[in-house]
Amino acid sequence: MLKANHITVRYGDHTVVNDLSFQLKEGQWLMLVGPNGAGKSTLIETISQGVPYEGSIDLEGKDIRRYRPAQLARKVGVLAQKNTVGYSYSVDEVVGLGRYAHASGFLSARDDDGKDQVEKALALTGLTELRHASVLTLSGGELQRTFLAQVFAQNPQILILDEPANHLDLVYQKHIFSLIGQWLKQPGRAVMSVVHDLSLARRYGTHAVLLNQGRCAAQGAIGDVLTPENLRAVYDMDVYEWMREMLQQWQ
Repeated sequence: MLKANHITVRYGDHTVVNDLSFQLKEGQWLMLVGPNGAGKSTLIETISQGVPYEGSIDLEGKDIRRYRPAQLARKVGVLAQKNTVGYSYSVDEVVGLGRYAHASGFLSARDDDGKDQVEKALALTGLTELRHASVLTLSGGELQRTFLAQVFAQNPQILILDEPANHLDLVYQKHIFSLIGQWLKQPGRAVMSVVHDLSLARRYGTHAVLLNQGRCAAQGAIGDVLTPENLRAVYDMDVYEWMREMLQQWQ
C-alpha cells in the first residue's frame, strides 16, 4: 500500500533520516521504534508531506506528491504527537473536520456518510458525553482522544500515528490500541505508528522498523526485529533483562 524509497531528510548539515526504504502492506501494523532522536517522528512528517525530502514515497503505486490534498486525506489519516487548538470548537465540531475530504464538489457540505462516521468515532473513543464540550476545557488525554476520533471519522485506508496513546491513562492506552487493532482487521487497511513503549510495539505490531540515528538498524516481522541483539546494539543496554526486572515487581 505504501512504499518508501531511499528517503533522506536533512536540516542544514544535519541528516535526520538517512537513505531509508521500507514497505507497508495491507493488514500490517508497522511499528517505528528506536531511541529519542532516531528520526521516527520526522519520518511521519515526511510521509504526511510536512518536510522536504529526497527519495520517493509511493502510495498504491503512485508518487504521493502527485495526490491532491483531498485525495490524499481520503487514503491516509495522520495523528500527530501533539495537537493544539486556539478556538473554542466543540468536540464534535473538531471530530467532524475529519470529514472535510469527503465533501462532494467544490465548497460543498454534502457528505452522505459523514454523520454516521462521526457518531462511530465519538463512541469508539469514549467521547460521546463530551461531544458538546469546548476543546479548550479538555485535559491532555481528552484532547488527544478528540484528534484520534477525528482521524477515525476520516475513515482512511492507512492510519499513521505518532505516539497515539502517549498522553492517555492506562485504561485508554489499552482501549485505543485495541480499537486500532479492530480497525485494522477490515480489508484494505494498514497502520504505521511511532511507539516508544517496546512492550506495546511487541504486543500489537505485526512488523517493525528499528531506527538508530536516522538509519535502519533492522526491519521485518516484529519478532525478527525486536531481538535481544538488535535492541542491545541500538539502546546500548540489555533491554530484555530490564523488561524482566520490571515485570518481577508485579509478581
